[in-house]
Amino acid sequence: MRAFTIIAATLPLAAAKVSYDGFKAFSIDSHDNFDAVEASLAGLNYVSLSCQDDHDHLDVAIAPEDLAAFEALNLDAKVTFEDFGAELAAEGEFESYTATRKIKGRSAQDLPDLSYFNSYHELEDHHQYLEDLHAAFPDNSEIYTAGESLEGRPIKGIHLWGRDGPGKHEAIIWHGTVHAREWIVAPTVEYMAYKVIDGYKKRACSSVRTLDNYGFYIMPIVNPDGFVFTYTENRLWRKNRQVRTGASCIGTDINRNWPYKWDVPGGSSTNPCSETYRGLAPGDTPEMQVLTNHTLGLSRTTGIKFFVDWHAFSQLIMLPYGYSCTEVAANNDYQMKLAAGVNEAIKSVNGLNFVFGPTCPTIYQTSGVSMDWAYDVANAELSWGFELRPANQAQGGFVLPPSQILPSGEENWAGMKWLFANF
Repeated sequence: MRAFTIIAATLPLAAAKVSYDGFKAFSIDSHDNFDAVEASLAGLNYVSLSCQDDHDHLDVAIAPEDLAAFEALNLDAKVTFEDFGAELAAEGEFESYTATRKIKGRSAQDLPDLSYFNSYHELEDHHQYLEDLHAAFPDNSEIYTAGESLEGRPIKGIHLWGRDGPGKHEAIIWHGTVHAREWIVAPTVEYMAYKVIDGYKKRACSSVRTLDNYGFYIMPIVNPDGFVFTYTENRLWRKNRQVRTGASCIGTDINRNWPYKWDVPGGSSTNPCSETYRGLAPGDTPEMQVLTNHTLGLSRTTGIKFFVDWHAFSQLIMLPYGYSCTEVAANNDYQMKLAAGVNEAIKSVNGLNFVFGPTCPTIYQTSGVSMDWAYDVANAELSWGFELRPANQAQGGFVLPPSQILPSGEENWAGMKWLFANF
């Protein structure tokens, strides 16, 4: 989502791993004067923790050496974390997935053990998890590589189908981790893929009906370069790792680079140092070319029933459009009805409420984004963006302990299960 980050956006190509030890986190009330509040922070060493700074507040973590200068600004700010570095430490160390795979008595066609969701994982483990899902469901799945990232990493997915074989029914497309720091997304999406397969193998009516009528194309990590950078160099990195000639900052926001309504004023940034930098031209990132080619291929062959771009955080279900606060999708009433039902299903699990509606009037304007492109260009019947738990930065923001992975998966699977039964 929209943010302006000093540290995360301006790291040089070669840098020591960023430490946030001693950084103090605040939520600042802008009192409808967001630009002035943001300008007042100029010169301070801070990082934005905002997911949706829609001009009512700004979440930041201030470096210890600048705390006195920040407090002298006398902003309307409340402390959310005394030591943001300690919050990062609560995410724990990555566990090796290979250890959880070697379970005594486990056959190749058994689904992976749920202990995978007890920790976060490196990119290679996410890829191996998809391979293990495929091994457990060999006659109804395949692993595919949609293309490569800027740095040559594969953008991988798993394709699931039912009794009629591959490519026979409309597509359900899930993208995850386009914004690298949103760690909760990939395991949540992987858990839901697990549940689709598990239900079909057990002949659960809802899963059988869904998979026999739709083909799933699930890519949990579509920004692999950025994701790797979050655990090797800077936990709060958001964009891809593209270097632009003459630019002092690195990276393009892939979710402002979709080639549709790309340059609508107010929905993205032309500043390479901004977290919402849209690039020099629509669709000019390598990752975007991979995603558009793959999605358009499905649009032309099977058609697309449901497209989702999974994000965190804020607990939102976002519908078209982001580029305009007055235009809505032609089937907006239908999409709103379904989103309301999904929210109720999610709420029934852990009590969390997801706000839903057309993106621009619900949160703020965004341009060059996936859901608008998928709806108007790729002709997806339903085109949504999800923001997963938590609701705000004070509840953890981008940084959640691994104990929240399974609850996130369970509540969102409840929402998807309801949706599949009702669309």
